[in-house]
Amino acid sequence: MGHDHSHSHGHGDSAGHSHAHAGPDNQRRIGWVALLTGGFMAVEAVGGVLSGSLALLADAGHMLTDAAALALAWLAFRIARRPSDWKRTYGFHRFQVLAAYSNGLTLFFIALAIAFEAFHRLRAPAEVLGGPMLAVAVAGLVVNIAAFLVLHGADRDSLNVRGAMLHVLGDLLGSAAAIVAALVILWTGWTPIDPLLSVLVAVLILRSAWFLVGESGHILLEAAPKGLDVRALKDDLVAAIPGVEDVQHVHAWSLTEDKRMVTLHARVAETVGAADAARISAAIKARLRDQYHIDHATVEVEVEGAVCGDAHQAPSRQDV
Repeated sequence: MGHDHSHSHGHGDSAGHSHAHAGPDNQRRIGWVALLTGGFMAVEAVGGVLSGSLALLADAGHMLTDAAALALAWLAFRIARRPSDWKRTYGFHRFQVLAAYSNGLTLFFIALAIAFEAFHRLRAPAEVLGGPMLAVAVAGLVVNIAAFLVLHGADRDSLNVRGAMLHVLGDLLGSAAAIVAALVILWTGWTPIDPLLSVLVAVLILRSAWFLVGESGHILLEAAPKGLDVRALKDDLVAAIPGVEDVQHVHAWSLTEDKRMVTLHARVAETVGAADAARISAAIKARLRDQYHIDHATVEVEVEGAVCGDAHQAPSRQDV
């Protein structure tokens, strides 16, 4: 079967360039947030020891894992920029999705650890110095708001950025809960408020982790891109492209959340010649790009009734 290879440089490249520019900016922003989180984690650990606050020590441990997760997100952007080679023909783009998946899993463990610690503190309440706890918690809130604002300008279509934002949001909620708990302890001396608010934060973190692991796992399983129904795509191509009688063997997947790919076979009538087959292939490719934002498609045109090797069979394949 003959092959006609062509590459489209329209819509796809402009999208590619915009994400290429977003990459270094995302990396820089996540790098700063990792440093902010790691730096304040040390301050919070010292504050926890001085005030005797298990809440602050637990939150410092939470921030330590977050700083490690943010460092992983930073590394993912750095590695993703490496060019493809003969061993890794897709390059390292998927490492960002892998980092997001790993971050989602760490969020699960963080939430469970907070809930476990809260259960123990409800059974055996510990004495907490409300004043120092409040001072450190307020400082933590300021640092986390700053970190959130730094990430706010990043490309939130990136699962890796969203994973980093969820970690920072978890820290921000943790600081807010610690402030409320410290105020209640200062006013009433009722220490169980601290673990109770920790459980609320843990539930919010679990919900975020569920969505992050679900979306990144979907991509890692080579599932169809979000919002793309391949059954509807088949019907649409048959209806929209003159000469196409059937579309089969459709495989759609994502390299990352913004890089969609498709391979498919289009069956056409026996009367279609080589020039028409090339035109149909180009039309399918354009339809996929314009209607479905799929910038990389491999289209195989199969002439009805033709057997591989037939002299009259059309050159049949176009790669976008």
